[in-house]
Amino acid sequence: MEFLPSYEDSVSNAFPALDVKQDPEVDGIVKEALAKINKELRAMSLDLHEHMETSMKEKHAHDVLTRYMEQHGFKVTRHAYGMETAFTAEFSNGAGRRVGVCSEYDGLPGLGQGCGHNLIAISGVAVAIALKTLLERGKAKGKVILFGTPGEELSVGKIELVKQRAFQDNVDACVMLHPGPSDAQFAKMIAVQDVRVEFFGKPTHASASPWEGINALDALTQTWNNISMMRQQLEPTDRVHGIVEDGGQAPNVIPEHTAAFFFVRTSRYTQLKRVMQKVEQCFEGAAMATGCQVKWTWRETPTKDVVQNHVLATTYGKYMEKTGIQFPSMKEQELGGGSTDFGNTSYVVPSLHPMHGIHTTASNHTVEFTAAAKTEQAHKDTINASHCMALTALHLYDDNYFAAVKKDFDDTVPKDEQH
Repeated sequence: MEFLPSYEDSVSNAFPALDVKQDPEVDGIVKEALAKINKELRAMSLDLHEHMETSMKEKHAHDVLTRYMEQHGFKVTRHAYGMETAFTAEFSNGAGRRVGVCSEYDGLPGLGQGCGHNLIAISGVAVAIALKTLLERGKAKGKVILFGTPGEELSVGKIELVKQRAFQDNVDACVMLHPGPSDAQFAKMIAVQDVRVEFFGKPTHASASPWEGINALDALTQTWNNISMMRQQLEPTDRVHGIVEDGGQAPNVIPEHTAAFFFVRTSRYTQLKRVMQKVEQCFEGAAMATGCQVKWTWRETPTKDVVQNHVLATTYGKYMEKTGIQFPSMKEQELGGGSTDFGNTSYVVPSLHPMHGIHTTASNHTVEFTAAAKTEQAHKDTINASHCMALTALHLYDDNYFAAVKKDFDDTVPKDEQH
């Protein structure tokens, strides 16, 4: 599934027919709703930044967010879908379109909130509360559901939610926001699969009788070299990277066991197997060369690439541009290399996952980005993006607009891949 170069132009030309206009009254309602909770959102963001929790251990964040949503009139389900730190918070004013919003809140070991998930948490809250306010004011009929999705950094939460049909059975479309160094309404997010590999050798004294051993660390070192040389033959958008999890126990013992953890990435999830086979050959070659036994285990379900809904992205872009935001070209946005489990969501319902800049030049997953994610400016940028996303999501309650969104989804995600 490759987008034709002219597709953006086609959507832009067709867009006036969707009759998307900025309603001053709606805009005022959203501004008022977000202004009322602005200080609370700021405090919550700083709390989650200071008390960072890693994937699937976000108990404090779960409790803070569920308590807050309950206080604001949402029906909250804690520990949702069998995950201790997942939740849902929903509000409905009657039959109608069902709009999903996602929050994330896990951090990175050693880095803290290096991907700004404290900001993603509050942006989901902000959009959900803004939509609830609009529903209460009679601006649409239907439901809004905030999904608290844990474990994004390990690609766990949303994949499990997709498996349990949390999105498919409960919402018609889903949106979320993600901070970064720049704005991108069509942000490219690629597919990723991970593998754990182990080598098994024979221990012996490393100095007295090394010839009697089989060195599992040699096998792991050979694997590293094999993958490094393999990269020359990969496509420019492919990625393979990893860490050593076990390199042996003592320098005077030939290592009996070693282990490593690798990520494999491609532009689309359907391309993953091509690179996975090459990586497996690297493992097998290293085992054969060193006389070790080898075992590897791939994750059951890969993290898919994100399919950005072009109608939603164009709408969001127009609202952001009205606030002075300028977006890079589509070609520049196609250069992205990050991944998210929201990709799996985007294959089952029409979805949008834009990046919003927070006035930093630092890349995500850096110490500098961690610091940027707690600044007052980052908060202001997040509230601005949340405002624009709420205005965008409101259009989903309109039948004609949703029909265009659904058509784009069906045109870009083949029926046999909508799972």
